[in-house]
Amino acid sequence: MNKTSRLERALHDETSQQLADLFPTADEIPAEFRIDTGGYLPCYLQDGEVRRWEGPLAPVSSPICVRENGTIKRPILASVPAMDESTALAALDAARGAWSNGQGPWPLAHPEARIEAVEAFLSSMSKAKEEIVRLLMWEIGKSLEESRAEVDRTIDYIRMAIEATREACKAEVSSHWAGGIAARVKAAPIGVCLLMGPFNNPVYETYTMLVPALLAGNTAVVKVPKFGVLPHQLFFRCLAESFPKGVVNYIYGGETGEDIAGSLMRTGCVDVLSFIGSSAGAAALVSRHPKPLRLRRILSLGAKNPGLITADADIETAVRECVLGSLGFNGQRCTALKILFVHESVADKFLREFCRGVDALPIGMPWEKGVKITPLPEFDKTVTMAAYVDDALGKGAVVVNSGGGDSSATLFRPAVVYPVAATSELYEKEQVGPVVPVHPYRKDEELLEFVASGDYGQQVSLFSGDPEKTADVVGRLSNLVGRINLNCKCQRGPDVLPFAGRKDSGMTALSVSETLKAFSMPSVIAARSHEGDEGLLLKPHGMAPGGGHGRQPKRPSGC
Repeated sequence: MNKTSRLERALHDETSQQLADLFPTADEIPAEFRIDTGGYLPCYLQDGEVRRWEGPLAPVSSPICVRENGTIKRPILASVPAMDESTALAALDAARGAWSNGQGPWPLAHPEARIEAVEAFLSSMSKAKEEIVRLLMWEIGKSLEESRAEVDRTIDYIRMAIEATREACKAEVSSHWAGGIAARVKAAPIGVCLLMGPFNNPVYETYTMLVPALLAGNTAVVKVPKFGVLPHQLFFRCLAESFPKGVVNYIYGGETGEDIAGSLMRTGCVDVLSFIGSSAGAAALVSRHPKPLRLRRILSLGAKNPGLITADADIETAVRECVLGSLGFNGQRCTALKILFVHESVADKFLREFCRGVDALPIGMPWEKGVKITPLPEFDKTVTMAAYVDDALGKGAVVVNSGGGDSSATLFRPAVVYPVAATSELYEKEQVGPVVPVHPYRKDEELLEFVASGDYGQQVSLFSGDPEKTADVVGRLSNLVGRINLNCKCQRGPDVLPFAGRKDSGMTALSVSETLKAFSMPSVIAARSHEGDEGLLLKPHGMAPGGGHGRQPKRPSGC
């Protein structure tokens, strides 16, 4: 803090101690939420086998610190492989072998056989739900409520993807006639996929990529995120039993931080990159591919989603939605509201109610009922958040909520910072954490200029009670962002809707049906024919209805 008085420093120390006291001792952790730190062995899935790792290890620590003898410690939950480049390349070779230039048993399988294998995996995930939830709480600090919601949403998504695949198969059976040509269009797989999800939704974002990729007939290498590692180990055995060798492979990060994913990209053997993370990370990976024009890119990247609170907005609605939108899972979501533009005529009223809402958010451990602010998983995250606040304070802003910015270990009390100058880092950069910058404005053009000139273009939340103004602003924003939310927070769902971003916010729209399309490409079988002569399209090519050759992968043996 800058030039604080003795009283202010004392208050800061007191509130920091209050945060420290929120961490439990080992005995205070409820029995049903304790974790067996010796129950997870360092293993990985490669070429159809669950293998024990014998090399260097990387610790998996928890942001849920434990008080012990007057100190606060970040506990170690388990160890996972600190993988070397050769093992990662072997995983890629296994996926290439299973693909076999599109001639492997999985890419040639009938869609119904693929569905059966995915259903076996879904059964495994459903049975392990409570253990997944517990691991999400301990590894990334996500609340019990939000952890369960993530797993439930993932299960629902997989079910919808299975149904969408069946519906697509029915549509593919019909033929088309035009200009004397009879044709049938089917969805064909693309090849070997490298899938990389983020830590903030490590189950949902990983398996809403992997399952569509597999249903489409591709093979995959999954690189687990740095945080949220252990839930994936619960599925290794089932995946090995349900899919042919090499179809699904998992890799971890390297011992010394070497770019394992970059090594795979440099081979030129990755056909699809599905990546959720920063635009800089995506650009670095794509640049390593020697033949980038052959690379299908499915990218969901960063965002600086603004909320616009107009002079005629319903303040109660705006406050409720902005609290949820800016601080859900501590603001660690790409869809979070990252900056609020508030008309100067209602700024005082909005801030008063908004700060009251923020200060009312319960802070504590993930299993505590109703908790909203929980420990941050990334190392030194509280230091990073404090640096954003200090930069804004040095440029004329103040922290306007009670205790905002106080921290202890991995806990950080949300900070509402106002008025944030356009020269502040919080104005432009994506903070991904519990700091909410607020900027006063006079004319709507300010927001439009912010969105138009910025690097991102994912979403906007517009709060207005004036239908004419709303229609005008919506019309002008529709060519700048992928989604405009009227009087509600930014979000991805429901999953039947496209999720897309402009500029550095992403590439490829995602929804259940569109993700399936993204992992496939249309293949046309055509012949000169007369209407009704479907035999020319089906029999000579050995095509089974739905696009497969009738060759089946091994049946799931149950998980």
